[in-house]
Amino acid sequence: MKTVDIGRLGEDQAARFLKKNKFKIIDRNLHVSHNEIDIIAISKKQRIIAFVEVKARTVDKDLYSPFGTPASAVTKEKQRRTIEAARGYLRSNEKYFDFQPRFDVLEIYLDREDMKVLKINHIENAFGV
Repeated sequence: MKTVDIGRLGEDQAARFLKKNKFKIIDRNLHVSHNEIDIIAISKKQRIIAFVEVKARTVDKDLYSPFGTPASAVTKEKQRRTIEAARGYLRSNEKYFDFQPRFDVLEIYLDREDMKVLKINHIENAFGV
């Protein structure tokens, strides 16, 4: 399976996870100012708009990967670009001005053998802003 296919599978799993946890997906793979946001989701009840970076990784059954955790691939530069894209998105979508923005990372651990989800780790407010 190619890296792009793993990414797409991870994003589909992340979207399902968010929906199951009472978020509404309002956009996916959105390009803003040469930056991409994997998923934008809202919780009307909590008045949160989450800008979600999805990182999927194939791992052994014990979750081992020689490349570290999926979240470790979210660099400071990626965080900066995501925040910049989120600002652009919010400027052009006034209906979400009263929502609290949050930057999350969803780690998707996929079994290297059969591509089944072994674990999903939702890191809320992952950027600390």
